Amino acid sequence: MKRIYFLAPDINVTRKIVNELLLARIEEKHLHVIAKRGTPLEDLPEANLLQKSDFIPAVEQGVALGGATGLLAGLVAVALPPASTVIAGGVLLATTLTGAGVGSWLGGMVGMNVGNRRTKEFEDAIEAGAMLLLADVPPERVDELEKLVKQHIPEVEVEQTEPRIPAFP
Repeated sequence: MKRIYFLAPDINVTRKIVNELLLARIEEKHLHVIAKRGTPLEDLPEANLLQKSDFIPAVEQGVALGGATGLLAGLVAVALPPASTVIAGGVLLATTLTGAGVGSWLGGMVGMNVGNRRTKEFEDAIEAGAMLLLADVPPERVDELEKLVKQHIPEVEVEQTEPRIPAFP
C-alpha cells in the first residue's frame, strides 16, 4: 500500500474526497482524517494513534538497534572464556532476540509520544483549519486516484505519496 496525502481547505471538501475514494472502491478503513484538535469530524474516518504518531517507524528502528545491540552483546559473551562453542549459537540468538524485543518496546513507547514526522509539514495548515486526509491505496492505483480527485475536486492539494505503508496500522 502507498499513502497519498490530500490537504483539503474544510470539512465539506474533505467529505467530497472521502466520497470519491469510497466510490472508487477504497475501503473506509484505509482513509484517515487529521484535523485541528476539537474539530468535529461528524461521519469522517478519524486518524487513530498509529497514524498520528511515529509509533510504527519507532518500533522498526527499535527492533534494528536493539537487535544489533543484542547481537553485539552475544558476541562479547561468546568471546569470554566460560562460554563453549556448543552454547554459542543459543547465546547469540537469545541476546539478539532480547535486544530486538526491548528495542521495539522502548521505540514504541517513544514513538507514541512523538508526532508523525511525515505529517509535521502540514501542522500549520491543520492549525489554520485545513484537514489532512491520508489514503492508503494499492500502488498501481495512485496516479488514477490522484487524477480522479483533482478532476472532480480542483481545490484539493495532492501533497505527496509515501513510498510504503506497514500492512497493519
